[in-house]
Amino acid sequence: MLYKKDFEIFNNHPDLIYLDNAATSQKPNQVIDAISDYYKSGNGSPHRGAHHLSVVSTQIYNEGRRAVRDFIHASRDEEIIFTRNATEALNLIAYAYVKDHLKEDHNIVLSITNHHSNIIPFQRLCHQVGAELRYLYCDENGHILEDQYEKIDENTFLVSIPMISNGIGVKHDVKSVFDRADMFGVLKLLDAAQAVGHEHVDVKELNADLLVFSGHKMFAPQGIGVLYGKFDLLNKFQPFLSGGDMIEYVEEQTTTYADLPERLEAGTQNVEGVLGLKKAIDYINDLGLDRINKHEALITSYAYETLKALDYIEVYGDDKRGSLVTFNVKEVHPHDVASILDSHHVAIRAGHHCCQPLMKYLNHPSTCRASFSLFNTKEDVDKLVMALEAVKEVFYE
Repeated sequence: MLYKKDFEIFNNHPDLIYLDNAATSQKPNQVIDAISDYYKSGNGSPHRGAHHLSVVSTQIYNEGRRAVRDFIHASRDEEIIFTRNATEALNLIAYAYVKDHLKEDHNIVLSITNHHSNIIPFQRLCHQVGAELRYLYCDENGHILEDQYEKIDENTFLVSIPMISNGIGVKHDVKSVFDRADMFGVLKLLDAAQAVGHEHVDVKELNADLLVFSGHKMFAPQGIGVLYGKFDLLNKFQPFLSGGDMIEYVEEQTTTYADLPERLEAGTQNVEGVLGLKKAIDYINDLGLDRINKHEALITSYAYETLKALDYIEVYGDDKRGSLVTFNVKEVHPHDVASILDSHHVAIRAGHHCCQPLMKYLNHPSTCRASFSLFNTKEDVDKLVMALEAVKEVFYE
């Protein structure tokens, strides 16, 4: 299964071994061509004009929302809100809803494996209100410890976890956490940024009240993200950004607001981003998510076992993981590792991966991360190992 032919970047960089898909994916020609064609023949402002180009842009935008709805198995179009990315979606949740309902006697429960975007907005609100911020701690492999579930109680307002940790790759037992939350009627938020496009994400099966992801991690352009929310819940969100397209009527002293989803999508929208997201979904559906998942699992397992067999490599986490492997070259700083790998045309991520609380908790301030997509092969992993041997020669010999 080799789909590098669909990605023009590999024609322009034929030696590139791209292993940074958890940060951002490369874009297939089908996505790039669709965006180019849109600007050549269909560019217009959606929802704002009666002329042909505006009508076409509106249709493209609406079709994109419908494609996302079907892809994550939401119930209706209005449950899909377009944002710039998962970070903006999380902030929208925090400041359009949680801010108005969080009380001093409440607590918010987060996983220690959360991305900073899934920590800081709620951390700030807890500090402002005086509410308690609690963490679900994990074992050395990143799995949330069962005794931590007890931190979710009758005073918990919100629990938020990642489906797959971007820092250590662990797949969380979402059902167990959310079952506990349901015992107390707690709001359930899932960060699916590392899962959507890699495996099936069904908001009904996951029992999520709210779910966020970014398009750029699943072959879509940067600058487009999604907030999913159950309709009755989203309908309680207050406008966060004010301006055009989110209003019904504006008088000199008063304003009434549009219905969902427009109420939470102020201003001229990213039509080309939505189009790119739809084309990315089409691309994934054409290949088949099961097929993609099976291939990525094979490459990830091969990388995990290969790296674990090297005595100078420390691998973090177990084999219950998403499509990424986190590791270190012993006694070598990850930034030095990444720099040498880059000189061998191997692109990985190095640093704290925007999850410093997790890194501190596990006592790994900085790590290397190799993350995989459908175009990666076992040969890519072998070239990663060859480049790591070069790191070993520099620092060990």
